[in-house]
Amino acid sequence: MDVVFDILSSANFWAAAIRIATPLIFGVLGALICERAGVLNLGIEGIFVAGAMAGWMAVFLGAGLWGGVLIAAVAGGLFGLLHAFLTVILGLSQHVSGIGITLLATSASYFTYRTALPNVTTPPRIVPFQPVSIPGLSDIPFVGPALFQQTPMTFLALLLVGALALVLYRTPLGLAIRAVGDNPASVEAQGLSVTGLRVGAVVLGSALMALGGAFLTMSAFDAFFFGMVNGRGWICIALVVFASWQPGKALLGALLFGAFDAFQIRLQAQIGQVVPGQVFLMMPYLLSIVALILVARRADYPRALLQPWTKGQRH
Repeated sequence: MDVVFDILSSANFWAAAIRIATPLIFGVLGALICERAGVLNLGIEGIFVAGAMAGWMAVFLGAGLWGGVLIAAVAGGLFGLLHAFLTVILGLSQHVSGIGITLLATSASYFTYRTALPNVTTPPRIVPFQPVSIPGLSDIPFVGPALFQQTPMTFLALLLVGALALVLYRTPLGLAIRAVGDNPASVEAQGLSVTGLRVGAVVLGSALMALGGAFLTMSAFDAFFFGMVNGRGWICIALVVFASWQPGKALLGALLFGAFDAFQIRLQAQIGQVVPGQVFLMMPYLLSIVALILVARRADYPRALLQPWTKGQRH
């Protein structure tokens, strides 16, 4: 118990938890926007990879860090546009299209990497975002080192949580997005375009997903390598259900997973010789499954999720 208390009472532990949670925050917000509009986007895993590669490649070619962030978002938005075309406009299966987007985005990213750098054996390095200390706030005991000494992309992710909550619950646009995922007929009756709202939501959500991948290559690491996304996209899909499609709870879910992951790393260092390492690697996923089971039955899902829409359709 002393080991557990020492870990949980460390500011460095919580700083690491927030850092690990950051790509999940981007991903879960992106998935939340898509699903709030009634579209499941299983292309998230591939979009993570595309964002990671596109952002890193842009910086490597001289675009600058924020230029890389923008290009990653554009890459994600383009894959989102393809998914929206297949599912919203053509009405094809959202499951099949999403899996296809994941395979396409992943393969295209690896192909581009190998084509651009055919003779590279060691991933080239870039200078990533560096941690920034917010004057005054970073000096607060415990909270300062944990929360206010992060990279700019982490601060961006946290700001987006508040921005998305504000838009969804305090603006007409947010009301329209929520309505199109619950009752698209009522949206059309108001003279709004169900197709336009859904396409826009999927494109925006996919752009945010790509930022989760960009964080990995431009903040967490300084290179792109195969397998670096490591299932984070699928975790985000589960976290949306855990969050009941609410931005605040989405942030909590991402932070919990980040804390579980940071905890297993430190616990493995303490007692790794006693317990097999695979047990520690499973911990974040097992705990996430347990948390998901506890809340899934009470989840208030969008009523029109997965339901294609045709103009003039009535239920």
